[in-house]
Amino acid sequence: MQYLDVISINIWNILASLANLVILFLLVKRFLFKPVLRMIDARQAMIDGKISDAEQALATAEESRAAWEEKLSSAKEEADGIIKEATERAKLRADAIISEADEKALSLVRRAEEQIQLEKDKAESEIKHEIVDVSVALAEKMLSRKLSEADHRNMINEFISEIGEGDGTGN
Repeated sequence: MQYLDVISINIWNILASLANLVILFLLVKRFLFKPVLRMIDARQAMIDGKISDAEQALATAEESRAAWEEKLSSAKEEADGIIKEATERAKLRADAIISEADEKALSLVRRAEEQIQLEKDKAESEIKHEIVDVSVALAEKMLSRKLSEADHRNMINEFISEIGEGDGTGN
């Protein structure tokens, strides 16, 4: 019967083991479980705080991004406006330069026409005087006597005036 003592159930041993287990459980709960729970709660609070800070930073960044996009859009519109205004001013300036050049060209053409008319009148006057001189010399030779130059000029001027009044058709 030696073997039966090893297999037998001793109630006092079971109760002592249960008492040890309960005491061990209470000690672990008191000195280990509660501090670990406090540490886990503290870490959870810290993590929650960091998550809320990150969410707040993300919201702030989104607001900043929206503000910058709005500023960028308004700056782009302003740049387009400035470019449009500069283009219009350049077009007006180009039109003014072209207009000024046209006026100068017309002025030069008018002056040239006036100069041509003056030169033409001067040439006609010189031709009349030469014709008068040639006619006087020719008349002197033909008449072999000398008439006064004033008489010759008057006669030639009358003749030239009559020729100038003609219509050029020979009638």
